Amino acid sequence: MATLFTKIIEGDLPGQFVWKDEHCVAFLSIAPLNPGHTLVVPRAEVEHWIDLDAELVGHLFQVSQSIGKAMEKEYNPLKVGTIVLGLEVPHVHVHVVPVWKPTDLDFHNADANTPPEALAQEAERIRSALKHLGYDQVAS
Repeated sequence: MATLFTKIIEGDLPGQFVWKDEHCVAFLSIAPLNPGHTLVVPRAEVEHWIDLDAELVGHLFQVSQSIGKAMEKEYNPLKVGTIVLGLEVPHVHVHVVPVWKPTDLDFHNADANTPPEALAQEAERIRSALKHLGYDQVAS
C-alpha cells in the first residue's frame, strides 16, 4: 500500500511542492513547526533512513541544504535545522525548518491548523528564493 507521501508525490493528495527532481521531492509540512517547514522526501518508499543507499542519503541532504539556503535568504533565521525522525509517516523524510530557538524543533509546537492558503504562500516564498539562488529543480 502506498504511503501518504507517495500519494502526495503521485498527485493523489494535494501538496505544496517547492522542489522536484528524479530522486526526491520537497513539499511543505501540513503541520509546520514554523512558516516554511519543508519535508524532503525520496520518491522511493523506504521506511528508515539507515536503509537508504549512501548516494541517495547524500542527495537528500544536498537538497535539504539548498532549501535551507533559500530559507536563510527568505526568513533570516538564526539557523536552519534538520530532523530525520520518521515516526509519523513510514517513508523517509528530512524536516527542514527555519529556527530562532531550540524549542522551534519541538513537535509539540506543530500547527496542525495552518490554512492551505498560508502553506501556498510560504511555498511560493521558498520557490522564489530557490529560483533567485539559481536552482533548476524548483517545482512549478
